[in-house]
Amino acid sequence: MSEKKDPSGELATKEEQPKQQQQPADKATKKDKKDEEELSEEDEKLKNDLDLLVERLTESNSSLYAQSLDQLKEFISSSTSSMTAVPKPLKFLHPHYETLTQAYDKWSDSKLKSQFADILSVLSMTHSDTGDHDALKFRILSKETDYEKWGHEYIRHLALEIGEASAEILEEEAEEEVTAKFDGKDLKQITLKIVPYFLKHNQEADAIDLLLETDNISELPQFVDKEIYGRVGLYLVSCVPLLPPPDDLEFLQTAYSIYLEHGELTQALALAIRIDNDELIEAVFNATSDLSVKKQLALILSKQNSSFKNDDVQDLIYNGKLSEKFHYLAKELNLLDPKVPEDVYKSHLENSRAESSSIDSAKQNLAASFVNSFLNLGYGTDKLLTDDDKWIFKTKGDGMLSTTASIGSIHQWDIDGLQHLDKYLYSTEDEIKAGALLGMGLVGSGVHDEVEPVLLLLQDYVTNSNKTLSTSAILGLALSFSGSQNEDLLNLLLPLVSDVEVPIEVSALSALALGHAFVGTCNGDITSTILQTLLERDFEQLKSKWIKFLALGLGLLFIGKAEQVDDVLETIQAIEHPIVKSLEVLTRISAYAGTGNVLEIQRLFEILTPKGPEPEEKEETEEDKSEEKPKTDADGDEELTEAPAALDASADMASSNEAEPKKEEGKEAEEDEDDDEDDEETKNKKKDDDSLAYAVLGIATIALGEDIGKAMSLRHYGHILDYGSDSVRRAVPLGIGLLSASHPQVNIIESLSRMSHDTDIDVAINAIYAMGLIGSGTNNARLAQLFRQLASYHKNPNALFTTRIAQGLTHLGKGTLTLNPFTTEGRILSKVTLASLLTVAVGFLEPSFILEHHYLLFFLNSAARPRTLITVDEDLNEIQVTVRVGKAVDVVGQAGNPKTITGWVTQTTPVLLGDGEKAELEENSEYIALSSFLEGIVILRKNPDYIEPEKQ
Repeated sequence: MSEKKDPSGELATKEEQPKQQQQPADKATKKDKKDEEELSEEDEKLKNDLDLLVERLTESNSSLYAQSLDQLKEFISSSTSSMTAVPKPLKFLHPHYETLTQAYDKWSDSKLKSQFADILSVLSMTHSDTGDHDALKFRILSKETDYEKWGHEYIRHLALEIGEASAEILEEEAEEEVTAKFDGKDLKQITLKIVPYFLKHNQEADAIDLLLETDNISELPQFVDKEIYGRVGLYLVSCVPLLPPPDDLEFLQTAYSIYLEHGELTQALALAIRIDNDELIEAVFNATSDLSVKKQLALILSKQNSSFKNDDVQDLIYNGKLSEKFHYLAKELNLLDPKVPEDVYKSHLENSRAESSSIDSAKQNLAASFVNSFLNLGYGTDKLLTDDDKWIFKTKGDGMLSTTASIGSIHQWDIDGLQHLDKYLYSTEDEIKAGALLGMGLVGSGVHDEVEPVLLLLQDYVTNSNKTLSTSAILGLALSFSGSQNEDLLNLLLPLVSDVEVPIEVSALSALALGHAFVGTCNGDITSTILQTLLERDFEQLKSKWIKFLALGLGLLFIGKAEQVDDVLETIQAIEHPIVKSLEVLTRISAYAGTGNVLEIQRLFEILTPKGPEPEEKEETEEDKSEEKPKTDADGDEELTEAPAALDASADMASSNEAEPKKEEGKEAEEDEDDDEDDEETKNKKKDDDSLAYAVLGIATIALGEDIGKAMSLRHYGHILDYGSDSVRRAVPLGIGLLSASHPQVNIIESLSRMSHDTDIDVAINAIYAMGLIGSGTNNARLAQLFRQLASYHKNPNALFTTRIAQGLTHLGKGTLTLNPFTTEGRILSKVTLASLLTVAVGFLEPSFILEHHYLLFFLNSAARPRTLITVDEDLNEIQVTVRVGKAVDVVGQAGNPKTITGWVTQTTPVLLGDGEKAELEENSEYIALSSFLEGIVILRKNPDYIEPEKQ
């Protein structure tokens, strides 16, 4: 007790001494006494033993070294197997670390030094803050291979230092300096020793992260066994959106190898489709001789409108069973009875304002035709056209074209539906005949066979002198052969692209059709022909509004081909042409579509950011400044991009004013010159605005593949809407619609609802269309209510027409279809679907254009697919089983076997799957699925281990 009073007594005497000298001594005294008090008898003995061992290792008597090392190793290894705090041997040896490293340098026996380095590597964990990576250095110097005995924390620490050392090596390689302390081969050797340890202890994420940091991910498959391949593959695939090229592709290929090796063929096929390599797809089909499994692979492939060839299951790849199974779905869900547009409008719930005051009857009937076609898409029957041929004549002009074509929409996917359109080919009205041609393309959308009847029927009309018939036939082929890579179609349409004598409309739509047919193939013949056409076409022709589809056709060829787009971009930049900027933006956004590439999104924001004049161009005299005032755009913002040209013009005017007195004639001449310059500036501004609008769409197109990118893009769109020019603002709702197609969310619905009342009627129209796009096929009640309000609110005929279209989209296929570009549980981006959505979005950049050429809206048909789960047996006969349908849960990196869905509801197939929903077979089911993805048409096989429950 007296000892405890001493410190307080010392404080009284120390006040007389200088304060700076007293505090350190006082703290040291307290710490020493505290340590002495805390050490138990057992700890004191351990400390003394360790001190003795250190003393022996630093002595000159080498005969004691081996025994001392063994004892030291025993002390440390017994305390590091499970660490919840700093082990006491490491704590007591910490002060001796420098002494031991100096002793190591003096030793000469290589075997003993190896054992000593093994121990020093572990002790280095207590000196890791120096940045020297001593644990890794001594691990390399040691030849001991059984370092797993040091425990989990040591292995993790070693992995951390390997990652840091690898980063240093990469940084030095980038700076072309070779001063690295570690050799890459040594790091790889240790890494490949640590990875199996991590995998064995359920730390797949740590193993994969380490391989990524050391650039050795391709070594992973050799360590993966059947117990963990599922978790490893899931983590690999989940990392892909967060990785830059080429790491993302390497991760996909590694996951593909793991799944293929362990017989998970449907997972492997999904990755092969994402990699977009026919050889990998072929390898998946060759990995099994089971015909039923091949059928399941074909059904997954069919959702991509693939051109892949496999004789055993070609009919399924070409969607030969789609119409039959869709009709089965309609029957089971009691949706066979056709609906009429009024079932969607529910006009009795609208306000009393008369619709006829804002839209003429012909346009009302045309809107009803579109709603009818979207509502009854694929069902093969309706009440508007099937029973009343005269309905077509209740529209006029191009309205008859779209109304006739809508018959094809009703019979979509059913080749037998061609006979319903054949009679219209003999009509005396060109528009009706053209509508029949377009309708035939809709019937065969994504469905093919060896005969290709759609191509046989339409090819003779492609070169028809009547432009209406020609363009309708071309559009029909574009809709029918999206993604098909059909060589006959290439030979038919390519001459029309290059022929400068044909109307620019025909040439542009031919390029667009080829872009859809060869989407994502980088076809060299089409690419060179489109670029050559742009050079050869007369300048006046290139002012046509159709020219945007020529540019889009080129962009579609490079969807998902980021690694191959650089060459064509260099070629585009070398062309001196007013459309080059738009062409470059469209091609670039297509190439990076769905990748979530942050650098490309930043590049688009740079395009959208106004740039001021160069410094040397800002130098002006005071007189120049007083005469030249900045121009403003429609929003009152300065047109900074036009400043250099305006300054040059003002300088010329100022010099001419100094040279001669002002005269009336001179004033008139200058005014004329100003008018010419203003016209030129306006034209340049419009061209710039086109590329800026494409950049706005591009942000959504690229951000599609990654959730964080989508959220950030929505936030940025708010800023663009506030500060952008007119054409840029019109693109914002279209971008929002692309980001959330068939996935209505409350915040997005409310944002678009506000835009639908914008003072700029074009922004309002695009917002209305975007509302239809995000609600497509969902029957969303909130959207239905908003559309009824808009139908009463808008007096503008185009706005009301678009509202009707959006209503039809919301009830697409009576709520059974989706326009979401991601398939197979959101893992695969459908290039055909994205190309179709982009085509309509580009058309809506100028709403009056697409509403005048409304038949372009039928591109949405080629994007539509059922959002359903249909279960069939091995002979493809429908069977009904019980499944759980719930919200998908992200289980990446979670231990054990967590539930992959939550809030599930038990249902009997067939069932509809909403966005983000997932289905699972019930536990102990009578059947097992041949697909890992319960979506679309899934083949079931009898479970050999099934035990039928006993009846009570």
